Amino acid sequence: MAKQKDGFHGEQALILPPAIIQRMRIEPNTSMLYITDIGFYPKAINHFRERKTAIEQYVFIYCSEGKGWYSIEGQRYNVTSNQYFILPAHLPHAYGSDEKDPWTIYWIHFSGSLASIFCTPHICRLTEIKPGMHSRIHYRTELFEEIFRILKMGYSLENLSYASSVFHHYLGSLRYLKQYRDASSDPHLQGDTDPVNTVIYYMKENLDKKITLSELANYTGYSPSHFSALFVERTGYAPLNYFNQIKIQKACQLLDFTDMKINQVCYKIGIEDAYYFSRLFSQVMGVSPREYRMIKKG
Repeated sequence: MAKQKDGFHGEQALILPPAIIQRMRIEPNTSMLYITDIGFYPKAINHFRERKTAIEQYVFIYCSEGKGWYSIEGQRYNVTSNQYFILPAHLPHAYGSDEKDPWTIYWIHFSGSLASIFCTPHICRLTEIKPGMHSRIHYRTELFEEIFRILKMGYSLENLSYASSVFHHYLGSLRYLKQYRDASSDPHLQGDTDPVNTVIYYMKENLDKKITLSELANYTGYSPSHFSALFVERTGYAPLNYFNQIKIQKACQLLDFTDMKINQVCYKIGIEDAYYFSRLFSQVMGVSPREYRMIKKG
């Protein structure tokens, strides 16, 4: 298998300079928990990393789609969609994407005096984050993107301190998963078993994926035809058309509030073909993504 360390279509990555890392190590505002590297790799074909010499940072990897693996202390673990793991500092390791179904990953290298509490033996192991009514995966993804954006804005102490604070919350949402889900930002959904509401929430949790009508129907327990008829009656749209509309809604937010390239935006909403994304965007919004970004808003 060909092995590739980086360079993926639609990727985002940021490596902080050594001088900035040293500053965070000694500043009280950041020394407890700070990021040294952060990135997003969509469909990371041939992604492979092996560190025979241990590094000082912990390595967090969340697989949102596809498959991969990691090995540590002579053990190999297979990783699938909606799973994450944290590799401890000071231990050699290796990881990579599956040859047939390469993973899409959010990854962060981090350190600090509190870093070890997020990598206990229980937490470091492979953990699954199942999408559901109260999973709030989309909110956690927004936290990741907020961290990335603030670090791209520059390395002032205020920016570094804010990124550190948000990252603490991000890891806390994983370390204390039950509490994070119980404190749902959508309290009106508590106890809601309505199949249409349930599926719309499921769609929002999976904006970065391709989902079929059968998968949506299976999630509710209805047949595809029954579910589709119910969804159209309630919303006025076929399920997959509705899913595409909220994908484009998310794309608009990314175009408005980030400097992501268009090919990066389309990967964020689960569309690999930039030309198809542009056509779909134009159908929904009436203008191309590039033209939309140039429109003055507000």
